[in-house]
Amino acid sequence: MGINFYSKKILKFLSIGAIISFSLFDIHLINKPLKAEKNLIAASEKDLFLYRQMGASYLCIASKAEVDFKKSLGIASATFTNVIIGKHGGAIKELGNEKLDEKKLYNAGTFQIVGSALNICPESIPKNIKNDYEKKLKQLVRQSKK
Repeated sequence: MGINFYSKKILKFLSIGAIISFSLFDIHLINKPLKAEKNLIAASEKDLFLYRQMGASYLCIASKAEVDFKKSLGIASATFTNVIIGKHGGAIKELGNEKLDEKKLYNAGTFQIVGSALNICPESIPKNIKNDYEKKLKQLVRQSKK
């Protein structure tokens, strides 16, 4: 009871057909452009507000759960940065669609998240972070008046 002559022919025919169809399927996927590479729209003020509030919310929840503040802030800022880079290519509409690098986005995200968290849960923000934020805010206000 082995495979007879006709079964071998049918098996050979089916395997060749399967190989050809998988090869064509792979070629089709390689040449297909990714939608993520297209349609990157600069982050609007509304987008930034959402990402900032999400980061601040995370920071407040993590602080209440007694997670290390600096680690929580780092995670919230990194998430803020990754979303803007991934969804908007790092571009900010308010800056004339200028693309910011990862470090600038991270620093801006940190500053904005702390500012929002001070409105949401001021008791969760360490005094030294609050003082640094207020100094930086005053410095930015002075620079914008020049």
